[in-house]
Amino acid sequence: MEIVCLDLEGVLVPEIWIAFAEETGIPELKKTTRDEPDYDKLMKYRLNILKEHNLGLKEIQETIAKIDPIPGAKEFLDKLREMTQVIIISDTFSQFAGPLMKKLGYPTIFCNSLVVAENGEITDFKMRCEKSKYTTVKALQSIGYDTIASGDSHNDLGMIQASKAGFLFKSTEAIKAEYPEIPAYETYDELLDAIKKVID
Repeated sequence: MEIVCLDLEGVLVPEIWIAFAEETGIPELKKTTRDEPDYDKLMKYRLNILKEHNLGLKEIQETIAKIDPIPGAKEFLDKLREMTQVIIISDTFSQFAGPLMKKLGYPTIFCNSLVVAENGEITDFKMRCEKSKYTTVKALQSIGYDTIASGDSHNDLGMIQASKAGFLFKSTEAIKAEYPEIPAYETYDELLDAIKKVID
C-alpha cells in the first residue's frame, strides 16, 4: 500500500510568498525555503516584514486568489489520484491553502495554521508538529504505508530521504548538485512515470 506525499508550493502551485513579493514590490519577501532551510527563522523574518509594511492576512489572501496552479498540475494530480492515495504535505497555512485546493480539485492537504489578530495582523504561526513533513511520512509508515515523496526544496529533503522512493521536482541547481543521489525531474510526465514505476 503506497501513499504519495507531495509538496505544494513550487511543485503544484507557484510560491505564494514570491507572488506576494511581486504584488507588493517588497523584494525581501521573495526569500523561500530554497534560500533559508530554517523554516522557523524564515517565518519570523517574513512576519517582521509584514508588520513593518502594515500588511496582514487580507492582503496575502487577495494575492492568493489570483494564483493559478502550475500548468499541468491539476491533470497530473488527477492521474496520480486514479492510481494511488495522495496527500499534499506543506509548510503553508490553512488560511492560505483553501483557494488553491479548490483549483486543484480539493486534494487532501496537511499544513499549518496562522495566528491572526482581530485587525487581520498575522501575529504568529503554529506548526502542526516538529519537522512536519518527515514526521508525517514516518507516521504514515508506522500505520503500514510505503511512502513515495516529491518536493523542490530544503524542507522536503527529510520526507524524500525517509521514503521508499523520493524525487526532486523543479528544484534548484544547487539542491540537485548537493543531493545527486536523488532523481530530479522537471516535467509532470517524468514524475508520473517515476512514481508509476515504484507502484508497479
